[in-house]
Amino acid sequence: MDKKARDKLEKSMVADNESGKSIASQVRTSSGMFLNKHQDDIVARIESRIATWTFLPVENGEAMQVLHYENGQKYEPHFDYFHDKANQQLGGHRVATVLMYLSNIQKGGETVFPDAEHHDLQAKDTQMKDDSYSDCAKGGYAVRPQKGDALLFFSLHPDATTDRYSLHESCPVIEGEKWSATKWIHVRSFERHEPRRSGDCVDDDASCPHWAASGECQKNPLYMVGSPGALGYCRKSCRVCSS
Repeated sequence: MDKKARDKLEKSMVADNESGKSIASQVRTSSGMFLNKHQDDIVARIESRIATWTFLPVENGEAMQVLHYENGQKYEPHFDYFHDKANQQLGGHRVATVLMYLSNIQKGGETVFPDAEHHDLQAKDTQMKDDSYSDCAKGGYAVRPQKGDALLFFSLHPDATTDRYSLHESCPVIEGEKWSATKWIHVRSFERHEPRRSGDCVDDDASCPHWAASGECQKNPLYMVGSPGALGYCRKSCRVCSS
């Protein structure tokens, strides 16, 4: 996946707490780029697996962001939920984050949760760390990058209130370079659907052929095919229209 992004990287941005606009900041010094949702079979399968793992619909997810951290680059402690209202209008808060590690790293680059708790103890006090961890990682519960691993954490409680213990950071890279991919998932759909016309014979999700083949047209007709008042999302694969 890093090969898809290597020639398209730009400086990573952060959301301004007041306006919600994307701005440059020394808080985040990596570079990155966004893949298009469902842009190819590999991306679509990863998105489908994430939806299965998190029990959150594919349409609630943002496009995956591929990130590259060179020596000394980091992302200081931050929350993935929003502090402004503008970014909550489409999809609401980010409820979950999936971090996928695309490379190994010699030292540094850990994902750390400074305020995470385990029962009555600080989580950082329950995790033994040797000198292979960076000093940054010793300030909280730390996850070291391992190629092929993925980390899932939630930024909201089950009652949809924000979780202050979800504060996290990406420690500075000390040796090597770090490649990762991030998938942010919202409480509601994050997709801007254009109004669909009754004559359109389309699928609105890359997984529609797979779902249709597994019998979802019959098991879940309201979503797949639609009703008299609303068009379904997989009409082409369910063969209820003429392309």
